[in-house]
Amino acid sequence: MNRLKRMDRRRQNRANRVRRRVRGTSERPRITIYRTNLHIYAQMVDDVNGTTLCEASSVSLKLGYGGNVDAAKKVGEALGQKAKDVNVAAAGFDRGAYRYHGRVKALADAVREAGVKF
Repeated sequence: MNRLKRMDRRRQNRANRVRRRVRGTSERPRITIYRTNLHIYAQMVDDVNGTTLCEASSVSLKLGYGGNVDAAKKVGEALGQKAKDVNVAAAGFDRGAYRYHGRVKALADAVREAGVKF
């Protein structure tokens, strides 16, 4: 098996390990993260009903460059504010296959500071 297929399989296994433990409901949705080199995206998902409760991204906030920690903090603050607007006080954090550091950690800390409990 070539190197890229092995890496992709390992990445998917890491994501599955996290998602096995985190399930979203309407009272306690799952916060999911997606990041690229240029932007970062986050949304709150109700897995039971299959709906997205709220979302925030560096694109929707019209940040010029969303690939740094400062942009992740702004996205986290925006997601936390939108969570308050839809009456979400607690959530589960789904980091996917990403390590919990850098932009992912900054976004999570900003959502916590906005008042959402993990």
